[in-house]
Amino acid sequence: MNMLMFLGGLILLVLGANVLVRGASKLALSFGISPLVVGLTIVAFGTSAPEVAVSVGAVLDGKTDIAIGNVVGSNIFNVLFILGISALIAPLVVNIQLIRQEVPIMLGASLMLLAFTLDGKLSFLEGGSLFALLAAYTVFLVVQSRRETQAAKDEFAEAVQPAQAGAWDSHWVVQVGLIAVGLAALVFGSDYLVRASVSFAKALGVSDLVIGLTIVAAGTSMPEVATSITAAIKGERDIAVGNVVGSNTFNILGCLGLSGLVSGDLGLAVAPSLLAFDVWVMLAVALACLPVFLTGREIARWEGGVFLGYYGAYVAYLILAAQQHDALQAFSGLMLGFVVPLTLVTLVAMVIRRPAPARQR
Repeated sequence: MNMLMFLGGLILLVLGANVLVRGASKLALSFGISPLVVGLTIVAFGTSAPEVAVSVGAVLDGKTDIAIGNVVGSNIFNVLFILGISALIAPLVVNIQLIRQEVPIMLGASLMLLAFTLDGKLSFLEGGSLFALLAAYTVFLVVQSRRETQAAKDEFAEAVQPAQAGAWDSHWVVQVGLIAVGLAALVFGSDYLVRASVSFAKALGVSDLVIGLTIVAAGTSMPEVATSITAAIKGERDIAVGNVVGSNTFNILGCLGLSGLVSGDLGLAVAPSLLAFDVWVMLAVALACLPVFLTGREIARWEGGVFLGYYGAYVAYLILAAQQHDALQAFSGLMLGFVVPLTLVTLVAMVIRRPAPARQR
């Protein structure tokens, strides 16, 4: 029963996000807003709608561990799993703008989250600061986009098209109805997912935080999985990377920002174990993007395999720690004493020896 509730909630979240984006996009275009702006705002944020719905819903239900674990776990999952599996399909191209602008912004957001939560809580004011930064970042993207080439604008116009005259979704009433249906699906879907996740935690004897960092995080990241894998298969390899980086930034500024505002004066309590380990893993994963992206401005297949291996190791650690397994100490010693140092040496060697490509697509 719990599995059906979880799957039903996940389906409602994905469908709700798609319906919401469709209705909101068509309505915005009907009011004369350019496809470029719609693509950079409504469509871009649509893939993170499940994370927002689940995190806000969890806060309202008093399950703050799920709310924060969902965001931190999603950011780790997005980089290690989604980029890993996408790179195995086809080596991923990293656009130079991502390296110069988007990745540093993602790193800055991650560092800000760490600084805000060092006292064990994300306050109402801190949540408001994160959300205000998201608004400022969105305005910056829109202003910056106006200087894009006509080819880039045409690409957005092709991807985001207004409803055809006489089509079933051409009237504003239908578009508003789609928005309402999408929001309702997100609300019910998040409720089902959170309730099922709490039941999973009790049945497995683990904390809400572990479930939030793993099952919930992976579930709410399904839109990003679909988008990045589809882009990799189609050869649109830079989109696969940009989707993940943009989603991670939005998760911190948007999801946790809004969750902090919803929490009111109580704020969001941050579990000591999350602050001692998982937030640092999220930050390390974000930092690892820079040397990997800089080595020829691509993610090779073997690098994707390393990403997947690290995600498997991270999940294994969470499971062993939750069960206080006898193998935990040996596993931790292996990772800290051999695997991590070897990876750091490899990354440094790659940065020193591997030249950038002569031509950037």
